Amino acid sequence: MNFGFMRRTDQVFGISNKVLPDSYIDRGALDQEIQKLLQRPTHIALRGESKCGKSWLRQKNISDGLTIQCRLDRGVQDLYIDALSQLGIKLTLENTTTGKISGHVKAEATLGEGLIAKVLGASVAAKADVEGERGTESKHETVGHNVSDLRFVADLIKASGRRLIIEDFHYLTVDERKKFAFDLKALWDYGVFVVIIGVWSQSNMLIFLNPDLTGRIEEVSIYWSDDDLGKVLEKGGHALNIEFSADFRARAIKDCYNNVGILQSLTLKALDFLSVTETCANKTIIDHEEALQTAALQYAEQLNPLYQQFAKRVSSGIRIRKDSTGIYAYAMAVILDAQDYLLLRGIGIDYIFENANAREPRIQKGNLRTVLEKFEQLQIDEQGRGLVISYNEATSEITVVDRQLLLYRRYLTVKWPWEDIIAEAKQTQFEL
Repeated sequence: MNFGFMRRTDQVFGISNKVLPDSYIDRGALDQEIQKLLQRPTHIALRGESKCGKSWLRQKNISDGLTIQCRLDRGVQDLYIDALSQLGIKLTLENTTTGKISGHVKAEATLGEGLIAKVLGASVAAKADVEGERGTESKHETVGHNVSDLRFVADLIKASGRRLIIEDFHYLTVDERKKFAFDLKALWDYGVFVVIIGVWSQSNMLIFLNPDLTGRIEEVSIYWSDDDLGKVLEKGGHALNIEFSADFRARAIKDCYNNVGILQSLTLKALDFLSVTETCANKTIIDHEEALQTAALQYAEQLNPLYQQFAKRVSSGIRIRKDSTGIYAYAMAVILDAQDYLLLRGIGIDYIFENANAREPRIQKGNLRTVLEKFEQLQIDEQGRGLVISYNEATSEITVVDRQLLLYRRYLTVKWPWEDIIAEAKQTQFEL
């Protein structure tokens, strides 16, 4: 054995903010597909559930992007502020007393000065200062540009030669998503092609938000087959001089719900349980299914605070709604009691209504539809994160976008707080 190739197990398996090359698999030839699309004049949308490998796919194929992280409390303008700041250009937006937005752009680094020079000319770059005000005439008419001019922002990004990447797009509000969908059409016209990454169940969601994007954006769905997941174990095992038995692989793939992030975590924890922490000197067969059982239980226990907070946020949101008489709680009870395969493929509103109405006949389908449209708002924390289940307005279906939930409830007995809310609603006898 050549010990120059020694690896710690956490350098091969596990959740990481950087690509772990020894267990990275080009599933479904997506790398090749992404590289092809990056050469074309098109936006790219990468969609898939939490921990499915979207960020690794982006890092592997786009090494020097302008990567922007979305949050629920951020708007489209904040995305441009962040992008320009990475280019050494400060963009400041201020609300005026009239409700209009004034903007100020200033180069704060040589890079920013160079980009402004490239876009507006050396004389303007020397000042490195552009001001404008939306809703009024430009303060410096000789410049002819202001911060509300999307073309000006687009030209700066284009001049940088870097690809704009929007991560966690699903954390923008629906209104902000729609605004950005319309900006995408303009950005395409200006020759700026964006990569949008996020969790959503609706196919071609951005085209749904703005039909003008038809032909201007390609959506790539990221999913894992059992065969691809098996290759992760095979490749990672080779780096560690171990071989996973067929039974171990089958159990690991079953427990991960076709999610590579869960598979990575379970594998590392199982190896920890077996005291395998680095490349083995001799070829070692890993066939202890009880190690996976223990790993899954430990993983579920670590998830307990996460989903207790999720339950707390949702139940708190239910209680503060003045018109709530139990419909939110009944809907959550039906959804979280549904079988795994239903949550994975999508639970239709008819199924939710039938089961919720059977428990509370006063529930009406029209009210239920309105409630489901607001479910994402109930789940998000103060940082704009925490999405677990998503509602697809186009198909009227609920799907789980955080598959850790399925493992969590499989290995731990959970008492959800909405059952108590249902009991209280029955006592109050409010009307829907």
